[in-house]
Amino acid sequence: MRILYTLVCLLSMVLISACSQDEQNKTILVKNSLNEARSSEVVSLSKAFLKETNLTNLGIRDMNSGALQVTQLVDEDGDGTMDVLLFQTAVEANSTASFEVVALTDKEQPEAENLCYSRFVPERIDDYTWENDKIAFRVYGPTAQRLTEEGKPGGTLSSGVDAWLKRVSYPVIDKWYKETMIDKTGSYHEDTGEGLDNFHVGVSRGVGGIAVKNNGTFFYSKNYVKWRTITTGPLRTSFYLEYENWDAGGKTIKESKIISLDLGNNLSKFETFIEGTDTISAGLTLHENDGEVFGNIEKGWVTYWQPHADSEIGTSILAAKPSFNSFEKHEVLEKDLSNAYAQLNVKENKVVYYAGFAWKKSKQYPTKESWIAYLDAFADRINNPLEIVLK
Repeated sequence: MRILYTLVCLLSMVLISACSQDEQNKTILVKNSLNEARSSEVVSLSKAFLKETNLTNLGIRDMNSGALQVTQLVDEDGDGTMDVLLFQTAVEANSTASFEVVALTDKEQPEAENLCYSRFVPERIDDYTWENDKIAFRVYGPTAQRLTEEGKPGGTLSSGVDAWLKRVSYPVIDKWYKETMIDKTGSYHEDTGEGLDNFHVGVSRGVGGIAVKNNGTFFYSKNYVKWRTITTGPLRTSFYLEYENWDAGGKTIKESKIISLDLGNNLSKFETFIEGTDTISAGLTLHENDGEVFGNIEKGWVTYWQPHADSEIGTSILAAKPSFNSFEKHEVLEKDLSNAYAQLNVKENKVVYYAGFAWKKSKQYPTKESWIAYLDAFADRINNPLEIVLK
């Protein structure tokens, strides 16, 4: 009996050890099918994909170099439980990179600065602003709308997207607002070496605001009415915006969206949920109509390259092939109503597109040709996503 008991105990220990080893040895394969190397791409791993109930103490180790990867946990639905684990990788052309899922304590997790950041800004009425290490944006809320409608100063009535032109890799949102709105020691409308906000939006679409085209006329929503920050961190910031239902020439449009921006990207992702239309027009303001609109339907992008103050800027809309239909230049005499539009297909009340810019003075993409090359490469990536396999 004692021998049988001992054998049972040994078998149990072996099984427990085997199960523990299986958990530790989960492997993530990241496959790149393109003929070009890919870098600065965020991989998103859900609890369901990883077959895990708790992501809190998980880390990612590169099986080639042995280095622990910077990770970020995201609570997507706001219920207090982390739903997704993010990490960023680079993969050579036609290659597969392997990563091991490992258990880590908080002290073992690699540290990184939170360069992907967004927040509601009550000190500037009710802006919502976001940035990464490359670019920054803002949109306008209901109080700014009300001030304009009541004829009071300081308001903004627009669902267009404002571009903040930064030329440093560190965060500027809090610094610029503090200097301008609180300390009164400077102004984000003046460039002291970090960049500035001198990009006029008005009622235009700015960089990625949408319209619905009906019988040749473009109709817009007003300012957002609800917001929710989803995540900020070293790899991604994302947030939710909701709009009041609006009229598009007899069509009632219901609109909300999740906007995200990843580390190293010059394009924000707009995941737009919309009812009442089968197509939308994502727009780029033409400002003084002194630039050039061009695009690539096969790749799925349109861009506007223009002179801008003492520099130049290229703004762009990009979408995957099933979504990108066509593009057009809409030029009129009324102020701020001239826009370049990407015509995008809505499928099952949803459309995803990307919008962003390159400011020549930032030296990220200083020429039109270098910006086009970036757009082409970005298009190849979203039309041929990385294949993620759990082994």
